[in-house]
Amino acid sequence: MRIVFVASEAFPLAKIGGLADVTSSLALALQESGHEPCLMLPAYGSIKAPLQDVPGKSVTVSFTGRQEQVNLKTTGLKGRVPVYLLENDRYFGRGGIYDRDELERFLFFTRVVPEVIAELDLRPDIVHCHDWHTSLVLLWLKHAGMAVPGVYTIHNLAYQGPFDRQFLLRSGLASVWQKYVPAGAPRPEMNFMSQGILLADIVTTVSPTYASEILTRQYGEGLEPLLSYRRNELCGIVNGIDYDEYNPAADAHLARNYDSTTLETRTENKLALQRQSGLPPDPEMALFGMVSRLEEQKGIDLLLQTIDSFMAETKAQLVILGRGREHYHRSLAEAALKYPHRLSVFITYDEGLARLIYAGSDVFLMPSRFEPCGLGQLMAMRYGAVPLVRRTGGLADTVHDVTEAGGNGFVFQDYDVREMLSAARRAERGFHHRSQWQDLMRRNMELDFSWRASAGRYEGVYLRAHSKGQPSGS
Repeated sequence: MRIVFVASEAFPLAKIGGLADVTSSLALALQESGHEPCLMLPAYGSIKAPLQDVPGKSVTVSFTGRQEQVNLKTTGLKGRVPVYLLENDRYFGRGGIYDRDELERFLFFTRVVPEVIAELDLRPDIVHCHDWHTSLVLLWLKHAGMAVPGVYTIHNLAYQGPFDRQFLLRSGLASVWQKYVPAGAPRPEMNFMSQGILLADIVTTVSPTYASEILTRQYGEGLEPLLSYRRNELCGIVNGIDYDEYNPAADAHLARNYDSTTLETRTENKLALQRQSGLPPDPEMALFGMVSRLEEQKGIDLLLQTIDSFMAETKAQLVILGRGREHYHRSLAEAALKYPHRLSVFITYDEGLARLIYAGSDVFLMPSRFEPCGLGQLMAMRYGAVPLVRRTGGLADTVHDVTEAGGNGFVFQDYDVREMLSAARRAERGFHHRSQWQDLMRRNMELDFSWRASAGRYEGVYLRAHSKGQPSGS
């Protein structure tokens, strides 16, 4: 099948979070299965990869009263999967992916995508849109009379692209906002994501548990009526990771490469991480690691509430890498000053250090308030770090407590300081039972969270979408 992925991020061209890993890795996995995927994203000014012109190809669209020209650039993922980048200095010439005018930027992007599909004569069997930034592609395809089956993936329901009535009128959306909503469907909310949910042939999200959670008021972020309406076309598929890219046996970021049969050499990465973090190098001290956006969703407030008790009730060290909310930056920096020999905090994004944390930590911490899928726990297990997670979303689908048959981590249920601390104490005790801990690490490293299985499930989704003429209710 010919599949056009439309996304705001794709690794390694443009990455802020896990969305970039998913779009590129899934496209590569589908190509290996015999499909013909390509990616489409904005040509951000921050993209460093060499781009080539698509000879003789450009489009001009009328947008908010102006004629805007879009030049087409191309590159490839690993030299195999074509990537088409839409170049326009007004909207994408700046370096950032997400910026103050992101509503207008991504409205423009989605408006242009159908024109580019036609100009390039791609003739897709499926258009697969990712998250709110691209959801309006499905609206503009219908408006252009292009009968292409659409799949829409929700990566994080908390980010919906909300706007007000003034934007609705000024942008020109008012004339089409309800035009293609199926008869009997709930009215779309004033956000981009609602159109993707209503207009896609199939709606997916990134884990089965999260697909169930978002039907409830607690996790539905106000969109549970729309999602309940589409529940028969809603499914959850756990993300995978690229096992070639995330491979401790070949990762150039590590102090020492290793695999599940040479775990004894992994200690060199732990010592390197401790030294780089300014912590006393000690292979016998449990080392907890965390790589995360510093946002409420990720449980940073719970972590901060737990820090003093964690330091008092364990002897473990903790390394945190991430950036996000400024008040979390300040609070974590203050905690690091308070516990200089136990806690190290890096307020940045550093891919090399992230890999070293996966490879050097004994325990990988993800105390999320909610987590659609999570990639960190999958990467951590690939590198031999044992996950400690809250039971929610994709964490519930991929990590099971060591007290259960086949358990592969430490799990706590409620978003509660004492529960998280209890799990941390259990993990520290487990670390000191060296033989059992090595067995746990080895089993986790040999689990298969590659894209192979997940790509197979997406193949089924594409076939189902292709067989549907229109969304349910039309």
